[in-house]
Amino acid sequence: MAEKTETQEAKASSSFLYEVTRALASALFHTLMPVKFIGREKLDREAPYVLIANHRHALDPVAMAMGVRGRQVVFLAKKELGKNKLAGAYLKKVNCIMVDRHNTDMEAMRACMRAIKEKRILLIFPEGTRHHEGQMEQIENGTALIAMRSKSPVVPVYFREKLRFFHVTHIYVGDPIAYDDLLAEGINTETCEKMNERMRETYRRMIAETGGSAE
Repeated sequence: MAEKTETQEAKASSSFLYEVTRALASALFHTLMPVKFIGREKLDREAPYVLIANHRHALDPVAMAMGVRGRQVVFLAKKELGKNKLAGAYLKKVNCIMVDRHNTDMEAMRACMRAIKEKRILLIFPEGTRHHEGQMEQIENGTALIAMRSKSPVVPVYFREKLRFFHVTHIYVGDPIAYDDLLAEGINTETCEKMNERMRETYRRMIAETGGSAE
């Protein structure tokens, strides 16, 4: 029997609940809460890769699940969300990685590395929580470390507006952030901070090129 292709493997590992969520998201984001991806084709690249995005609304991960077609996105969420039994069970079923935002979470780090090893797409919100002003200026520790240890393409996504009803939200997908030069220097505190600054600069440029942050 011929080996499964990468896309077939990704589909096979996608949970039923995730696919139901994606279908509902597609209905929502094409009608009541419309979104428009600019550069969406950049998400069709070969996995694994890391997606980073600014965070403005609780449904941002769901919007990204709709934007990445045919494959499941593994995203990070604050562990506080899992305190609710129903929410915790749901997040587990869709292969969410729960992370302690305020401490070094080695279990979450290992889960992220497993996702990359399994050729998945990992979504990280570097700000750690929702921000509305100064997008991507406050980056949590650990984001650069995960990105650099993955040695995978890091693709930036910018939500120009906050998701809301009856208003189009523009979601811009940028080119991968180059960091081979930082890897050559080694992965340490200094190069991780350089990577953080590279992410900040990327979003400053994306904000400027798209006409600035909008509510």
